[in-house]
Amino acid sequence: MGQLTMTVGEREEFLAAMHIGVLAVERADGPPVSVPVWYRYAPGGVVEFITGRDSEKARLLERAGHASMCAQRETLPYAYVTVEGAVEFSDASEDDRLDIATRYLGAELGADYVAATASHDSVLVRLRPDRWRTTDYAKYRPGA
Repeated sequence: MGQLTMTVGEREEFLAAMHIGVLAVERADGPPVSVPVWYRYAPGGVVEFITGRDSEKARLLERAGHASMCAQRETLPYAYVTVEGAVEFSDASEDDRLDIATRYLGAELGADYVAATASHDSVLVRLRPDRWRTTDYAKYRPGA
């Protein structure tokens, strides 16, 4: 099925497009934790998302030091990009929060969301992709 693999440009364009990411991070006392995340990505960069500083997600990410995230197209032709890599943390600025919220909710609802969650102590998590897995069924050619 190698013909279904995306090129570097295709995978970066796909990951930069609008998708809900599914983040997976290891947990010592059970299976990995998998949670949906709003994220942003620019080709050649890092995947960025925001979470509560004291959340289980943040604690597990800090402990593990790495994670994986999958973005997928849930309509025909199906496709996905999964990235794995190290994570690092910084304080989430209001601009970071507004940028990501607006990406998913639009300008008005994004601003409302940021205002409503202003008291949340948030961190910006950066996942640096060092391993990629991709499939794009738009490339499927029976008998080829």
